[in-house]
Amino acid sequence: MRQLKILIVEDSPTIRMGLVSVLRKFGAEVMQAADGSEGFDIAVASQFDLIITDIDMPVMNGLQLCQELKKRPDTLSIPIIILSSEESEYHIEEGFRVGASAYINKMNAPRELERCVEELLLKSEILHNRLILVVDDSAAIRAVVKEGLIKEGFQAVTAAHGTEALTILISQKPDVILCDLEMPEMDGISFFETLQSRSQWAGIPFIVMSSISDRSTMRRMMRKGASAYLVKPFNIGQSVIMIEKLLSDHYQLLLREKERFIAERNLMLGSITSLIQALEARDLYTRGHSDSVAKIAAGMGRQMRLSSREIECIDIAGKLHDIGKIGIRDDLLLKSDRLTDEEFEIIKQHPVIGANILRPIPSLAEIIPAVLHHHEHLDGKGYPSGFKGTQIPLWARIISVGDTYHALISNRPYRKGMSHKEAVTVIRHVSGTQLCPECVSIFLEWAKSSALKKEDFFS
Repeated sequence: MRQLKILIVEDSPTIRMGLVSVLRKFGAEVMQAADGSEGFDIAVASQFDLIITDIDMPVMNGLQLCQELKKRPDTLSIPIIILSSEESEYHIEEGFRVGASAYINKMNAPRELERCVEELLLKSEILHNRLILVVDDSAAIRAVVKEGLIKEGFQAVTAAHGTEALTILISQKPDVILCDLEMPEMDGISFFETLQSRSQWAGIPFIVMSSISDRSTMRRMMRKGASAYLVKPFNIGQSVIMIEKLLSDHYQLLLREKERFIAERNLMLGSITSLIQALEARDLYTRGHSDSVAKIAAGMGRQMRLSSREIECIDIAGKLHDIGKIGIRDDLLLKSDRLTDEEFEIIKQHPVIGANILRPIPSLAEIIPAVLHHHEHLDGKGYPSGFKGTQIPLWARIISVGDTYHALISNRPYRKGMSHKEAVTVIRHVSGTQLCPECVSIFLEWAKSSALKKEDFFS
C-alpha cells in the first residue's frame, strides 16, 4: 500500500512541529512549507493525500493557496484543512468558499485535528476515483453534471438513454448511477427495472434525477429500490453531497460486513487450529510444526513484497497445510520406524483429505490449492497430482520450502534434527527438482535478513 503523504503549510516552526507530532500516528510522510507560495510549489510537484494550512502567512495566505490549488485539475481533489486562530463566521465562510474540506481553530487543534484527519482520509479513500454513470437525454445536463463530478474528484461517463447505459455497463461497472426518468428508447423506470433484475447490477446505488416532482412517482421509485431522488433543477453541490453520503453509507455497510466475515472466519480458524494443535500434541516430534511452517511462509511472503492480504492467506494456509492428517490413522502417524510403501501411500492422502475438509468453508476457498499441492515437486514426482513447475500454485511452493526446512531441523524417532546450516545445504541441493528455485532463493534471503536460527523454532 502507498504511504500517505501530508503537506503542512504554516509559518510557525513550533506549530509545524506540533502538527507533525499529531500526524505521526498515521504513518504518513509529512512535508512542510513556511508560506503559501512554497506550499503551492510543493503541492503541484508531488501527490498529496491531505494538506493542512494556516491562513495568515507571508507571500501567499492559506485562503489564496486553497483557491489556487482548487483551480488545477491535478490538485483540486486534495482535501484541505484550514487552521486559523480566527473563528469569525466570515473567515469560516471564506474557508469553505475557496474549497476547504474542514476549518479548525488552532486552539482546538490538539483534540480536533486527529479526528478530522481520520474522517477526511477515510472519505478520500471512499470517494477516490469512483465512477459515476450519468444517464439523461439532455446533452447540456450530461455535460454540466459530468464536469461538476470530475471537478470534485470523481470519474464520470454519460449515456443518452437506458439502452446506451446498458451497453456501457457491459464493460464498466459504476459505483453510482444518476438517471433521468423521461428518455427515448428506454426510459429511467425501465432501465432501473432491468438493473434490478440482474444480480451484477442490482446493488448499484441509483439516484433518480427528474423534473417530475410528483410524490407518487417518487414513492414508486423509492419502493422499487432507488436510493435517492433529485428534482430538477438542482445544483451540482446537491448531487455531490448525496453521492458522497450514499458511497459513505455503502462503504460502512461493506466494512461492517467485512468485520463480521473476519470475526466468523477467525472463530472458525480458531476451532480448526485447536484441532491441529491437538493432532500435533499427540506426537512430540511434530508439535508446533504447522505454526513454524506458517511463520516461515509468511516471512517469505513479506520478503517477496506480496500484499498484506496474500501474506495473511499464506499464513493461514501454512497453519492448515497438514489439517488432512486428522484423517490418517494414529498407528501410521505415530509410527517410530520408517513407513512401508503401502503405508506411505496412505499418508500421501492427507493433502486431499485436508482440501476436502476445507472445501465446504467458502472463506477458505482461496487457500485450498496451497493445502492440496504443498507436497508437489518441481520435477513432477510429488503428490497428489504430479504437478510440475509453475503448475504448482505459488503459495504451495512457498509452503513446501517452509515445510521441508522445518522437517529437516526437527528430531524424528529415526534421526536427529539437522542444524540450520545442514538443512540449508539440503534445501539448496533439492532446489530445481523438489523445490522451486525462486522460492528457495527467497527463503535464503529471508533467513539471512532475519538471522534465522534453528533455536527460533524450539524452546
